[in-house]
Amino acid sequence: MFPRSREITFDAAVFDLANSADPRVRAECAESLSDTRADDERPRAVQGLCVALGDPHPDVRAAAAFALGHIGDPSAVDALVTGLDDDVPLPRQSCAIALGRIGDARAFDALARALTDAQPDLRFQAATSLVEVDRERALDPLLAALDEEDDGEALSAIALALGELGNVCAADPLAKILDHSSLAARFNAAYALASFGDQRAVDTLLELLPHKDLGWAAIEGLEKAGDRRAVQRLAERVAARRGNRLFKVRAAQALLALGATGPAAETARAELVAALAAWKFEVRALAVQALTQVGGAWSRPQLEALRASARGRRLLDEIDAALAKARS
Repeated sequence: MFPRSREITFDAAVFDLANSADPRVRAECAESLSDTRADDERPRAVQGLCVALGDPHPDVRAAAAFALGHIGDPSAVDALVTGLDDDVPLPRQSCAIALGRIGDARAFDALARALTDAQPDLRFQAATSLVEVDRERALDPLLAALDEEDDGEALSAIALALGELGNVCAADPLAKILDHSSLAARFNAAYALASFGDQRAVDTLLELLPHKDLGWAAIEGLEKAGDRRAVQRLAERVAARRGNRLFKVRAAQALLALGATGPAAETARAELVAALAAWKFEVRALAVQALTQVGGAWSRPQLEALRASARGRRLLDEIDAALAKARS
């Protein structure tokens, strides 16, 4: 999509969107109309953007769909549903995203059909938008799509959507894709299962702990699953001499949340206490945040020392919350 290069007045945007010969200008105008808020301007903006969904240039169509989703006016639903049939990926995905943001139930059937579309990019986005449009009705078409899907990215999006629904009826179908070749699909299935408290998620989440991009979320999933099999692996990550410090602090929090005892608990407490004195602000802040959740009397001296120091000046409210937890 073209970046906006100038400020555009509302009237100029409406006019140039319909009349400029330059697709860059038309795309900029569509993007600028996404900020329309005035009641007397919204109908003109929506009408012009709906027409622009048929623009010859795909970047203009995509920008128009994005703007309509941002405005959120239900009168655009029919035009956006038609846009799901666009023959270019970005505009049709943008239409699906916009329908999700508007959240009008009239879009449900079209998005459910999009779950079986020949184009995986549309199936991918339709899964997310379907949940935004109608959580109560989304389960059945998502489960049917999960059973038929073979594209890794689309499968990942369906698994994520099912996790957001939080319905345990999805547990067995999700468990079937824990060995899928798509890393994202395996992770989202495992995370969804963990949110149900389903222990079948644990092995996959443990496998992904070292992953640079997914390790943090894997920790969160292990917390949700509540399986103590994670304790030893998390303790090893915290105790490692090298590694991302923020990750180690988060893993220490998870250890205590999982009820670790003995050496594992000592390792976690030592990491959180040490992190309070870290040079980097974000490490100190994360440690304080963790202690508001899992702290105890053992953390009080270090929290009080941090509060009295210059390094704690930007965290006074957070430190007070952690101290309240330590006193409880």
